[in-house]
Amino acid sequence: MLPKSPDLPHTRSLHRFVYEAMVGLAVWFVLSAWLGFGAGAYPDYLLTVVTLFILGVVALSLLSGRFDRHRRMRPGAAGTRGAFGAWKALDFETATGRLKASEAAAQILLPLAAIAFGMTLFALIALASI
Repeated sequence: MLPKSPDLPHTRSLHRFVYEAMVGLAVWFVLSAWLGFGAGAYPDYLLTVVTLFILGVVALSLLSGRFDRHRRMRPGAAGTRGAFGAWKALDFETATGRLKASEAAAQILLPLAAIAFGMTLFALIALASI
């Protein structure tokens, strides 16, 4: 955790790239699930339910990002428009304190990436055993 100083540039908003990466990883997860396990009526039904659930989560994430973009920033706070490199150098303010924006992005994206990679491995194993 970084010390809380009003003088340092900080943000409460995620960069657009983080939202796009979240959507991309969710699509990767769904495609891996369908390609690896989408054979037959019963698995297709379950995969449809999972796909609709993931679609709801992605829609909520996109709505959250849209509302976040329109929210007013506090005076002196850094914006999230512009290059990702400039954003990741900022401090990201969370409910429990501040951390570097690059660390916040990694903490958000790593679990999603692990799930997408894991589903890809499960799908490859399922396809290899057929």
